Formats: sequence, structure tokens, C-alpha cells
Amino acid sequence: MSRIDASFSVCALLGLPARHSLGPAIHNAAFEHMGLPYVYVAHDVVPDDLPAAMAGARALGYRGLSITMPHKVAALALVDEVDPVARAIGCINTVVWQGGRLIGYNSDGQGALGALKRAGITTEGRRVLLLGSGGAARAIAMTIALRGRPAQIAILGVLAPELAALGRDISVQADLPVSTAPADEPSLAAALARSDVLVHCTPVGMTPDVDSSLVPARLLRADLAVLDAVYNPRRTRLLKDAAAAGCVVVEGMEMFLGQAMVQFELWTQKSAPGDVMRAVVDSRL
Repeated sequence: MSRIDASFSVCALLGLPARHSLGPAIHNAAFEHMGLPYVYVAHDVVPDDLPAAMAGARALGYRGLSITMPHKVAALALVDEVDPVARAIGCINTVVWQGGRLIGYNSDGQGALGALKRAGITTEGRRVLLLGSGGAARAIAMTIALRGRPAQIAILGVLAPELAALGRDISVQADLPVSTAPADEPSLAAALARSDVLVHCTPVGMTPDVDSSLVPARLLRADLAVLDAVYNPRRTRLLKDAAAAGCVVVEGMEMFLGQAMVQFELWTQKSAPGDVMRAVVDSRL
């Protein structure tokens, strides 16, 4: 990295824990490659200290923030303005300091949309099926509904109140058909049969549970596109089965990379060097 001086803008990650994050390596490599006077650091922040941390970032003129667990919901109330999609999702993971104001965004869903686009997959006019109703599913489903212009969205989950709330919120925010159902095999088979794009947003298949998948291999078909939000392992059981069935598959690492690219572009107003950022992720995962 170039020698840091007083001209540099600071971006930071706020989370608990934050020190293990790949964010500093990814963003600092991108800043250096682009020759930008930016530096990215990570701060461990306990929940009670989040308001003070956000106020400190404002007072010090930090250019941008990444917000990670457990602060994504609480941080929304601590910014001056919230992007409409992030408001609909109900949490933020990105903050931009602009004109003395803190503006909150959510790059998770945009990361998923970007990952699909880079793989040549569009959600526009397509039938999208999401598995899961938690935070990741909510961010992706709401972003696809509001910015991906699908024909319809179906969501399968196991937590009935959470699932119903997500379906209701999407139907209020977006003018498109939304259906919800339990994540059992009959519902899954019926939903997959009428879907074009499958997005898996649960922890099933994550290390160490690498041999598990919510989707029986026999239900997959070659004209289905599949994104798995799990990125460890890179190729989950679901993605292996989908590839064997002839599906176009998108690794969770591409979504993880995509949300970081969105953050970079919000902070710098420049196109992110995706290849440089991907090389960092490849070397660490």
C-alpha cells in the first residue's frame, strides 16, 4: 500500500467480531490498484457503543462504513437518510458520508443481482424462487422485487411468522405476485417446476455440513439457474448437484464479492476492479 498521509479518506467496518473480516484485504487491494487515497480498517464495536461509533465516524469525516452483525438493524436509525430499498429491507450494511450527512444502503441484495448478471442470468420477467426467510433472504428478495423486475417471486421457509412477514412486506412494496409456503418437499417440487431462477439463502450446506442440501437432485433441471448464498465451501452440495443437472450455477463467493463491489462504488463513485477484488477472495477462501 502507498504511504498513508493526511489526504487519505477512511472507510471502516463496524461489527463484533470485525477483526477476522476479509474486508480490509479486499478494499485496500482495490484502492491501491486504482491509485485512490483511501484506507479501510476494521473496528470491533459492542452494541451499546454503536451510537458513539457512528457519531465518531461522522465527526471524523469517515468516507464510508461497512456495517456487519450484530449492528445492521440498529444502524438504520443512526443515519440521516436511508436508500428506499434498504428501508424496505429494514437494515443497512453500507454507509456513505456525503455533504455532512450519513446515507445508509444495503448492498447484500445488489451483490446477489450483480452476481447473477455477471453469470449472464437476468431476473427480469423471470419466475424467482427463494429458499429461506432470514436476513439474507429478506435482502435478496426485496432487492430482486424492487430492482430485478421479476414476473413473480415464491419464497419457501421454515419459520412461519418470519416467512409470512417477508411475503407481506414484498407484496406491499412491489407490484408483483408473491407466494409463500413451507419448505417441505411437496411445496419445493411444485415451486421449482414453475421457476426459472433458484436462490438458496439458508445455512444448509455450509461448512462443516457440506453434504447437505435442501433441494433433492432429482428436482433440478438444465434450464434452471441456481445461486447459493453459502460461500464456504465454494461449491456446495446444491451447486454440485445443479451443475451435474446442467444448470447455470453461481457461487456464494460471487454474491459476497458483488456486495463489496457495490460498497466500493458507493464510496468512490468509480467502477470497482472486480478482478483484483476476486483475486483477494480466491487467495483467502
